[in-house]
Amino acid sequence: MGQYGSLDYPRMTKLGVALGLSLFAVGAAGNMVVPALLGPLPGWERTLFFDAEAIGVALTLLSPFVFGIALPLTE
Repeated sequence: MGQYGSLDYPRMTKLGVALGLSLFAVGAAGNMVVPALLGPLPGWERTLFFDAEAIGVALTLLSPFVFGIALPLTE
């Protein structure tokens, strides 16, 4: 058994990418749809949606490298 136990790397990679895409979609939709429906957003809400987009992009790009390449190589 490896140092990380019996982790399911393909599943973790897919979930990481799915979570990243979901965060990006929620952030992008929030920046576009909410102001159209409710008017201008307060600064903290714009920051929240932007951070969700940025974290979503980072998570989508990094999940395959971390869970698909780096961690399996360290086993």
